[in-house]
Amino acid sequence: MPALKVPKREAEPVKRKLKSLGIYDGKRRPRREGDFVLLPVVGDEMVRSLGYEVLPVELPLRPERQIYKNLESVLAEKLSEDELRHLRRYDIVGDIAVVQIPPELEHRVDDIVWGLRKVHPFIRVVAQKGFHEGKFRIRDYSIIWGEKRLETIHRENGVEIKVDLSRVFFNPRMKGERYRLAQLVRDGERVLVPFAGVLPYALVIARYRRVKITAVELNREAYELGLENIELNRKRLKGEIEFIHGDAFEVLPELPTYDRVISPTPRGIDALALTLSKAERWLHYYDFVGEAEIENFRRRIIEECSSQGKECEVRVKKVSDFKPHVFKVCADVVVR
Repeated sequence: MPALKVPKREAEPVKRKLKSLGIYDGKRRPRREGDFVLLPVVGDEMVRSLGYEVLPVELPLRPERQIYKNLESVLAEKLSEDELRHLRRYDIVGDIAVVQIPPELEHRVDDIVWGLRKVHPFIRVVAQKGFHEGKFRIRDYSIIWGEKRLETIHRENGVEIKVDLSRVFFNPRMKGERYRLAQLVRDGERVLVPFAGVLPYALVIARYRRVKITAVELNREAYELGLENIELNRKRLKGEIEFIHGDAFEVLPELPTYDRVISPTPRGIDALALTLSKAERWLHYYDFVGEAEIENFRRRIIEECSSQGKECEVRVKKVSDFKPHVFKVCADVVVR
């Protein structure tokens, strides 16, 4: 992973510049080395144009809960210890903070908004989560502070992603996964991404690799935003994206096979057989699996490989918590 070697006195302004360019890797921690600071950056040609030495350095990953601990620390002066225990995780999508406020903290909404604004001074909207609705799993939101909108530009991994939370599903917590996959892909690959949403996976991969990507999405709203996102990032992309509007279960059987298939499968959908049938060399298959069922999930994939006449190696990794003892996982499948 690359890092920029910057004199200590210049570290903060350079860090701000990297963030504004969308090439600062917030998943890793900077590190001091004598009179210099190693700033984590994403693998991007723009980094080498900044005039600083670029080093291949393994910097430690930032703990996933650190951002939430920052909010807890700020709110400690206003909330009691008992109230802090009820504080839930939140997400930042562009300039929108998405929160879930339990009944125990409903009387503390103003304080929570104050804390969010102090930790993230750039936010312009605070929205409270409701329930998922409909086949596209769109959440219901109520705006509790700021501008009356749910549309924003979310920046991650060197791309800009236009999102409207009232119309499409988008998960900012998959930023690290999208970057991981982009580093696995090699120039020249043919990549298929079903259930593509507003194209976060496709955009990040095309940002770093000269590849041809075919993406498929059923939700018309997500499809139209995805087309906008291709244009929004046109000058940043090394790869090409073909975007198809339609049902993956109807579209994929008509498509050829691909070097790599990436399936951010919606919860409750079983697309394993379909996506594996389109993968010549690699499949990255996401699903929601109980902790006690992870090994059974791995065996099920091996059995499906066998039924399709393929020899596979399967590694299952936990990506994020979903609910107690249930995880979002990714099965990295190598087809021999």
